[in-house]
Amino acid sequence: MSDHTQIKIFEEKKVRTIWDAEKEEWYFSVVAVVAVLTESDRPRKYSNDLKKKLQQEGSELSEK
Repeated sequence: MSDHTQIKIFEEKKVRTIWDAEKEEWYFSVVAVVAVLTESDRPRKYSNDLKKKLQQEGSELSEK
């Protein structure tokens, strides 16, 4: 694993990360964070359902 891509451990669960040297920011896998925060056994489905609900309410999780 390089210095730019690492696995962080949070509450004994792995969270994928990547470092953007240009912006000097860490980025975290949304699905991995959802798994940690919700303790869901299907974090990708949970994340997709949340994204759909937010879109119906007029919110966006990412820029187009």
